[in-house]
Amino acid sequence: MRKVLLLVMLCLPLLAGGQEQTLVAAADPYPPYVDPSAPMQGLAMEIVRAAYKTQGYTVKLEIMPWTRAEKGVSEGRYDILVDVWRTEARTKELLFSTPYAVSKIKFIKRKDNPFEYTGLESLAGKRIGVIRGYGYNDAFNSANSFTREEVPSMELNFNKLVLKRIDLTLEDEITAKGLLRKLEPSVADQLDFTANALASNPLYVAAGLKHPRRKEIVEAFNRGLSAIKADGTFLAIEKRYGLVK
Repeated sequence: MRKVLLLVMLCLPLLAGGQEQTLVAAADPYPPYVDPSAPMQGLAMEIVRAAYKTQGYTVKLEIMPWTRAEKGVSEGRYDILVDVWRTEARTKELLFSTPYAVSKIKFIKRKDNPFEYTGLESLAGKRIGVIRGYGYNDAFNSANSFTREEVPSMELNFNKLVLKRIDLTLEDEITAKGLLRKLEPSVADQLDFTANALASNPLYVAAGLKHPRRKEIVEAFNRGLSAIKADGTFLAIEKRYGLVK
């Protein structure tokens, strides 16, 4: 009885609000979290849509380069980012939700490279391929002992690694493995991951501080996330993506 009462309380905005409202999410392709080619458009989109549905919202996905997505949400032209990492710089532009997943960021190298990540000092003198606009973490972003080379896509960084134009790149491990499976074996077979991760970054939903409904939007997600964790929906989604057994 107490569990039923909790679920009713969490879903009150849906019951009281009547007609659903639409939120526009801006994102770039980031499988398995955001995958426009997948039937449900990815892990993040499934979680976000399920959470918001309990609160009377539907979520429409707009795909674009990450820098445009982040800028558009920061300026309030789109409602939410669905799979954003939190950094100090971003807190000045965005209001963050409760985290709903964790992204493990690992370095990728050529298989003939014996490098192992043991801390930022181990990156000294390296050329590291990064994605334009990505956050990584504050310590990595502010370090000056290595060179960051920006490109718009991870596929470009994979090719640069094979051609020895960079020493390392880095990406969410699950995402990178999915991308590597889509590449030609002549590229994918030459690359490997470090054992150690740079960071484990929580994933958040975020609305721009300039958005007039930012607090309402973020709090609705937080309530919805609690609701889908309580009723088993969240666990079922995780199982479909192999994150839990």
